[in-house]
Amino acid sequence: MKIKLLMSAALVALGAGQAFAQSGPDTTPAVAEDNSADNTSNVIVIIGEGETRQVQVLTAEDLSLEAAGSSAIKLIESLPGVNYTAADPFGAYEWAVNINIRGFQKDQLGYTLDGVPLGDMSYGNYNGLHISRAIISENIGKVELAQGAASLSTASTSNLGGALTFTSRAPEDEFGGQIALTGGTENMFRGYARLESGVLPTGGKASISYANHTQDKWKGDGPQKSEQINVAFEQPIGPGVLSGFYDWSKRRETDYQDLSLAMINRLGYDWDNLAPNWTLAQQIADIANNRGDTGAPVTNAGAGTVYPSPIATVDDAYYDAAGLRDDQLGRLTYDVELTQDIAVSLTGYLHKNEGQGIWFTPYVSPFSFGSTDTSLSPISVRTTEYDMDRKGALGSLTWTLGDHTLEGGFWFEKNNFDQARRFYANTRAAPRPTLEFMRNAFATQWAYTYDFETQMFHVQDTWAVTPDLTLSAGFKSVSVDMTVDTLTNGFATPVAGANNDLDGTITSEDNFLPQAGFNWSVGDGEVFGGYTENMRAHTLAPAASQTQSGFDFIKANTNPESSKTTEVGYRYRNGPFQGVAAAYYVKFEDRLLGLSSGAGIIGNPSVIKNVGSVTTKGLELAGSYDLTDEWTLFGSYAFNDSKYDDNVVDATLPAPILTGGKTVVNAPEHLLKADLGYDNGSLYGKLSVAYTGERYFSYDNLAKVDAYTLVDLTAGYRLGGNEMLEGAEIQLNVTNLMDEEYVSTLGTNGFGTGSDGQTLMVGAPRQVFATIRKTF
Repeated sequence: MKIKLLMSAALVALGAGQAFAQSGPDTTPAVAEDNSADNTSNVIVIIGEGETRQVQVLTAEDLSLEAAGSSAIKLIESLPGVNYTAADPFGAYEWAVNINIRGFQKDQLGYTLDGVPLGDMSYGNYNGLHISRAIISENIGKVELAQGAASLSTASTSNLGGALTFTSRAPEDEFGGQIALTGGTENMFRGYARLESGVLPTGGKASISYANHTQDKWKGDGPQKSEQINVAFEQPIGPGVLSGFYDWSKRRETDYQDLSLAMINRLGYDWDNLAPNWTLAQQIADIANNRGDTGAPVTNAGAGTVYPSPIATVDDAYYDAAGLRDDQLGRLTYDVELTQDIAVSLTGYLHKNEGQGIWFTPYVSPFSFGSTDTSLSPISVRTTEYDMDRKGALGSLTWTLGDHTLEGGFWFEKNNFDQARRFYANTRAAPRPTLEFMRNAFATQWAYTYDFETQMFHVQDTWAVTPDLTLSAGFKSVSVDMTVDTLTNGFATPVAGANNDLDGTITSEDNFLPQAGFNWSVGDGEVFGGYTENMRAHTLAPAASQTQSGFDFIKANTNPESSKTTEVGYRYRNGPFQGVAAAYYVKFEDRLLGLSSGAGIIGNPSVIKNVGSVTTKGLELAGSYDLTDEWTLFGSYAFNDSKYDDNVVDATLPAPILTGGKTVVNAPEHLLKADLGYDNGSLYGKLSVAYTGERYFSYDNLAKVDAYTLVDLTAGYRLGGNEMLEGAEIQLNVTNLMDEEYVSTLGTNGFGTGSDGQTLMVGAPRQVFATIRKTF
């Protein structure tokens, strides 16, 4: 149909030998399929030809080469400009997994699954959920990364920078399925099963999947577990197709301890929390109370005031911590071509979440509230509790009028989010189970309910000026109302002259956020470029743990963060080589900053203020070369120069924070990636090498971590020869092949100033996993 030809972005799979084609510049790239066994490449990156923006797409085949259970976030680490870090080999441990793209942090990017918004992917996400909970990783069909600017239709209020759009695998036309079992290091086990109905008498088709994943932490004690069910269907109804997707997720993660550089040097790379040593944990808490380090009452004077070696402070190690999340996500979509030239898509979605962030804290106990029960422990369980109920709808209409393709769309969402801080008692005899939801709190520090109402509209015209030149222009309008109401403000210390009960509404709004671009085919390549403006809506920060006066001040004196992105690039293909080069300039304005006041895990409130702007300049290169029919080489390089433009000056500070001209935290200047792939139809493999330059983790650049290089290896063999073995394969994955010790994730407890901070995670050592997979 004409509408499909104009809306699809024809792309080239690196190493797959597809040709250039023209397409609309801001539509989702179509994935070229090639089922011939002798033309399979194991370094597959699809470059967004026809796009006016820097875009790459990775497919299900790419994800299948990663260790089973790897998050799709890990998948994009090979793409130019992506700084990916994690504390586990799968990129699924949410507290530590992070990405930084062109100087923007994880919560300044946008994320969707089948068009459904996933929020800002932050830990304790208030407006969505992590992709590893939204879908079983084996069920992802493709991942599209726009490094600098998402399409106008992207349902996100956080994408100052780029966006990740995930697409689920559609049900297959034929009856069948897949079963996979994986085992490996640290008692890792994963089971995955998917059943396909094939086309039914109604013309519809469906699939159902189940995954169960568990692995012990590589240091310390405790498992990290997840369980998921996915259901998908497609059913022709009238002139269109109704499709649906449902995800049920249960995640239980034992945390790693946040570290500082001093702790790593003093306590070692493998240092972690104290579980299961409950006796030692209580001894340290008693000593801390005797010393006055926690502010809690003395609980055991006989414990003395000297910490047992090698402990130097109460924050060196806690007994344990964990993250618990239960989610349900559902989507219904109806796609219809009303005429040859007009297409409509409508989607409705629901998301429910219950979660608790758990920390065994020595800072608060029942004795802080006058208890004299000596059977109780000086350590309580502090929770941050989450309940979310999101409902939303989005839709678009595309109309082809001669050389013009007009598109308009909307997104509405209503999100009710409750958050509370509570404390639960332990006994000296035994702690509460770490991976169970806590009940029967002895104190509530605070509890708030938030109502978010989001409205977004967009319009765009794509004009095929000539067969070789395409122009696009449009804008979006975004409005987010956040209303906060206090349910409980239990034992927070009152501020003199202030009301600690928070009530009010803060609005983030911009009715004209333009985007314009061009794509010009020249010989074997094409030149592209564009300009985009974006806004990041206010998060919970203006309200969380603040006073009413503080909230009112933030509402009256701060603006939402905003960005202006300009990029230009060139894509090229000739014979076995294809590549892309892109340069960009970004002005990030009205940067909001809230400096921590104490150990990050304690949760002290910060004052949020606009503190100036950031200027970012950079270059991205990526290319693929088919060395032979079996061997393919892919490489990418990114240079990023992100600098704060201003010092932080405020009357509440004893002195200005000298950030002007300093490098943005967690933004390496140099990233270099290389993948060497082999596939002869039976034997396949991939060797990946990734270099990450040094990074700062203090705003004044006094604290930094060294550069590091990681190597991962995949090797597999497809069996065959008889009916039983047909469709079966075995695969070996080795992560961190060279067993590199390095500091991975920065900012787990936020960023501050000075030469150090307890806000680091170290990377997982070498781990080995083997998978047996059967497709039928």
